[in-house]
Amino acid sequence: MKDGFMKVAAITPETRVADVTANVEQIAGHMRRAAAAGAGIVVFPELCITGYSCHDLFYQKTLLVRAREGLLALAEESRGLDALFFVGLPWEHRGKLYNVAAVIYHGQVLGLVPKTYLPTYGEFYEARQFTAGMAEPEQTTLAPGVTIPIGTHQLFRARELPELVIGVELCEDLWTPCPPSISHCMHGATVMVNLSASDEVTGKSTYRRDLITGQSARLYCGYIYASAGVGESTQDVVYSGHNVIAQSGQLLEESVLFSTGCIMSEIDVCALVAKRRMMSTFAVAEDASYLVQEFSLPLRETHLTRAVDKAPFVPSDPMTLERRCEEILDIQSMGLKKRLAHTGAKTAVIGISGGLDSTLALLVTVRAFDMLGLDRKGILAVTMPGFGTTDRTYQNAVAMIQQLGATFLEVPIKEAVRVHFADIGQDEQCHDVTYENSQARERTQILMDLANKENGLVIGTGDMSELALGWATYNGDHMSMYGVNVSVPKTLVRHLVRYYATHLCEGRLAEVLADVLDTPVSPELLPPKDGQIAQKTEELVGPYELHDFFLYYLMRYGAPPAKIFRLAVIAFAEDYSEEVILHWMKIFYRRFFAQQFKRSCLPDGPKVGTVSLSPRGDLRMPSDACATIWLEELDAIEIEAEKRE
Repeated sequence: MKDGFMKVAAITPETRVADVTANVEQIAGHMRRAAAAGAGIVVFPELCITGYSCHDLFYQKTLLVRAREGLLALAEESRGLDALFFVGLPWEHRGKLYNVAAVIYHGQVLGLVPKTYLPTYGEFYEARQFTAGMAEPEQTTLAPGVTIPIGTHQLFRARELPELVIGVELCEDLWTPCPPSISHCMHGATVMVNLSASDEVTGKSTYRRDLITGQSARLYCGYIYASAGVGESTQDVVYSGHNVIAQSGQLLEESVLFSTGCIMSEIDVCALVAKRRMMSTFAVAEDASYLVQEFSLPLRETHLTRAVDKAPFVPSDPMTLERRCEEILDIQSMGLKKRLAHTGAKTAVIGISGGLDSTLALLVTVRAFDMLGLDRKGILAVTMPGFGTTDRTYQNAVAMIQQLGATFLEVPIKEAVRVHFADIGQDEQCHDVTYENSQARERTQILMDLANKENGLVIGTGDMSELALGWATYNGDHMSMYGVNVSVPKTLVRHLVRYYATHLCEGRLAEVLADVLDTPVSPELLPPKDGQIAQKTEELVGPYELHDFFLYYLMRYGAPPAKIFRLAVIAFAEDYSEEVILHWMKIFYRRFFAQQFKRSCLPDGPKVGTVSLSPRGDLRMPSDACATIWLEELDAIEIEAEKRE
């Protein structure tokens, strides 16, 4: 449960229809193994104590009595196990039969949650045997002198992790227009469990998976789905044991069809709560009809088996990445297209350095001009060689401009900057921040004045990663009239350029883009060494892949530094030591807080993903906020690491 991670399990035992004794033995064995593996929430299929496919045998008193005895036996089995178990069985209450999920914990049955929607089609005519569950809980007799609640309006909350609130629905409930999970989540549930017996027909597993992941996305919840499988009657249908664990639209784990056994993963409960905090439309309601019961689980380290992507802004699936790149290029281009059309500008002015960011901005500008049917000659692509410009970047910039059909203009800045140095008394041999920023501001002045002269707009090239770190010269490359890369992280910029080079062009242009991709990231503000780039950004501020990782979890989930550090150590285990990650994390937090003043006056630009730093949208942050408490948490990690050594 540390950092809000809860290990969960969905299990399909090998069922024997109507053989309660055999089924209870199977379930009990799985309970012990799942708890031993650290699972805190364990979900079994619908009616698993008896088997789902008993049909009219559910009327038999013998089966009902043995099912009740089986439940009590499983409750006793759970006495020494630190987990919450959900098992399915038929239950008689006030002369009616209910298809229920029993919630078992530390030797107790906390409650029974009945199925709300009973299918009445084909071979699933449950309404023949069962009654739809009541909403407001009633008391039902578990054993002589012992009563427990039965009803759909029940939630189960962990004392040690109050963000973990569990709601229950059964099979068909999820497939209806208004599933009970909607109400449960709107009343505080963060994790839904579903005890199911879904038959398998062609194409259904894909639909089922999409249904589960979609519901978890819609409700910002974790979803654990356990379905009946091998051993159920195959009289008319076959059950595949399709189990799924999902979180906020992400598939965490899925079983192989027609298999038995257990799947496990970890649901990040605190991430779910963080997302809900950011959603003004997600308000938890109070309802006296809901019964909330508490349970305790030990606060222990949760070993993470779920994948932690070290490039969370970049889809890992190649086909998904291609679609994402095309979408982002469209969003960027459509944003610029609208701004050009609205202002009536027929010229776009853009500084081209031969680096990744300006390359992407130029490609987007070309795309926008093509959408508007404008002549690409209206794109004034300006190279401004300075003290740090290398032949490689200069030649790539020139070749790219020529291949794309834009208007090429070269404006050397050395002499103008030297005049400025003389005006302010700056020694040209002193390669300090004034030396660097004077060049950046001179270039911006040139672009702005050219835009005035040509009745055009200056297109900004800076990306979101640079904005997060404040790696931009205030009123230099920080400023433009429309910033097309403003919400694109550096790790994604590279993939967008590569996608363009691979799929949208060929020949000489593709060759140039390939070389741009191979060029070290640099502002080129310091003189080259032996003709090579002397100033490499990632040696100064740190690896962008780390900073983008930190930024994603900070902005997307509001995660604390200790949790981000833990995830980064897992994700980058083969790339960086813990000491290196911690060092750059401190740099990230210091710069992120200190440089907000630059983000507070950002030019307009299109949001392309789930994270943005726009002061008009995703980040309303005071420029004078202190990073103290975040850095204190990182200091505590460092102290703890020193103690271990």
